Amino acid sequence: MRWQGGRRSSNVEDRRGLGRPLAVGGGAASVIVALLVLLLGGDPSELGLGGGEDPRVSQGTGGSGQQPLDPRQEELKDFVSVVLADTEDTWPGLLEPEGVRYVQPRLVLFTGAVQSACGFQESAVGPFYCPPDQRVYLDLDFFDELDRRFGAPGDFAQAYVVAHEVGHHVQNLLGISRQVQSLRGRVSPEEANALSVLQELQADCFAGIWAHHAQRERQLLEAGDVEEGLGAASAIGDDTLQRRAQGYVVPESFTHGSSEQRVAWFTRGLEQGTLAACDTFQAASRGR
Repeated sequence: MRWQGGRRSSNVEDRRGLGRPLAVGGGAASVIVALLVLLLGGDPSELGLGGGEDPRVSQGTGGSGQQPLDPRQEELKDFVSVVLADTEDTWPGLLEPEGVRYVQPRLVLFTGAVQSACGFQESAVGPFYCPPDQRVYLDLDFFDELDRRFGAPGDFAQAYVVAHEVGHHVQNLLGISRQVQSLRGRVSPEEANALSVLQELQADCFAGIWAHHAQRERQLLEAGDVEEGLGAASAIGDDTLQRRAQGYVVPESFTHGSSEQRVAWFTRGLEQGTLAACDTFQAASRGR
């Protein structure tokens, strides 16, 4: 990606070094990592992973707490700040015709664990978006896991992760998240999972919308970037992760969609670049 000269967002909160480290080892580590990627995206409070309700959220902007910071992550911090800024430049004009004002989310960097309005979360939940405080939460170590353990390297794969979480923020602003959460409380667990899949696939499509406009208007993408994004979408499909973790696939337990679905919807957003192209719910009702 051609990101080095890009604008840096002022909406990054650096809480690295302030959280409780996550200590796992041996066989437990692989289970935690599988869970980490399986839960990429969405509101963790809906999955019963957080503790407490409406906790106070720290506004700290430095990482001078108990844990030393990894200097190798400073470039990653710079990178995600540029990607976040680019999403800030993309979404207002797309939401204005819908009568929705784009409120910029904040991106919280943390290590090990973090307190959010969705509860106390450890890095094992992966990157997540919390609707009540309109914040994206990211432990930069996730990018190492995405590369080394799941074979999805590259800066555009990392940008896809950020854009997917911002996609959840867009869903929140459009009222989609609230509607899905309400419906999930009135249906069977299998139907609730299916709704979650549609929400996640739409966030993938929204990530594609961002990439479409980032390229068309600012020429951010380089050769190979699209393949990196598709690789990341494929690597975190429910079927791929389940097959890796347990050797078989249980489709009714999917919460994020298969690798094929995630690639298809990201590609759809990338190619068409419109909100109308990303109505996964309508497509499902038509059997597509």
